[in-house]
Amino acid sequence: MKTIIVGIGNPILGDDGIGIHVLHQVQKKIGNLNDVFFEEAMTGGMNLLDLMTGFEKAILIDAVRLSNEPVGSVKRFDLNEVQTIHSCNPHDVNFKEAITLAERLGETSIPKKIIVIGIVLSTIPLDFSEELSEPIKMAIPKATQMVLSEIK
Repeated sequence: MKTIIVGIGNPILGDDGIGIHVLHQVQKKIGNLNDVFFEEAMTGGMNLLDLMTGFEKAILIDAVRLSNEPVGSVKRFDLNEVQTIHSCNPHDVNFKEAITLAERLGETSIPKKIIVIGIVLSTIPLDFSEELSEPIKMAIPKATQMVLSEIK
């Protein structure tokens, strides 16, 4: 199954870059497989959808905020369980809106299976840093294993 794994976040905003850190660990573990592709994304909405066009399955790795979960928890979601994957561009739509729009327009090349691996943050960082906090750093092995499980 042709699969894309997308690490989402901004690596210079500390914990917000967790998706990209996990993506790199997954790449180290599996190397090159003919039907698995890797992409970093610092965007959402239509740009994120565009990255996934032509794939049968997409695994998105991103920071999430869940008030009822401890910081550093790792959760798996199907796309229909996710409230939103934001767009940082005010001229764009969020990711779920982009999927809905594509479906309404008859787009058939979007993945049929979209999984989100979310790592829980307390707040979205606004200070520049390339370092992850300790609880988020500790989540990398579990998130990596969850992504690897989705590939198999």
